[in-house]
Amino acid sequence: MVINPATTSGAAVIHNLMIQAFLEYKHETPPSSALDESVQSVSDALGKGEKALIAYEENQPVGMVRFRLKNEGLNFYRLSVIPEKQGLGIAKELLKSLEDYANKAELSTILCKVRMTVQKNIQLYSSLGYAVYDEEVVHKPNGMNIKVVSMEKKL
Repeated sequence: MVINPATTSGAAVIHNLMIQAFLEYKHETPPSSALDESVQSVSDALGKGEKALIAYEENQPVGMVRFRLKNEGLNFYRLSVIPEKQGLGIAKELLKSLEDYANKAELSTILCKVRMTVQKNIQLYSSLGYAVYDEEVVHKPNGMNIKVVSMEKKL
């Protein structure tokens, strides 16, 4: 597997990977807002300082993670692995690459938010040394509320 930093030209690949991975949350209440994003919104975010890593197997994109650098930390989101490749360690490799990136940037913490209903992601991050440090309810514009945990890993 090869993991490369993305540029704005990778927005369509990032969007495609994200939509494939997040379709499983289509029937959540509310559905993931990732499904509302467009190639243009991903491209715009990359143009405004967002960063991303894309994982490739045999030159085919299989996963990605988006992130921003904030103060002393790296905040990641939309970690995505295509359904047929989930459970094979790709997410763990992407997270290891994020740690390498954070270490090179001399950042001390990696952070993320996870829906409380997605226990498999909380368990994955916990197995890699992340700990829950906060719980909150996110109020969406459509009036829906989502319970999330904030997780962090100290480097």
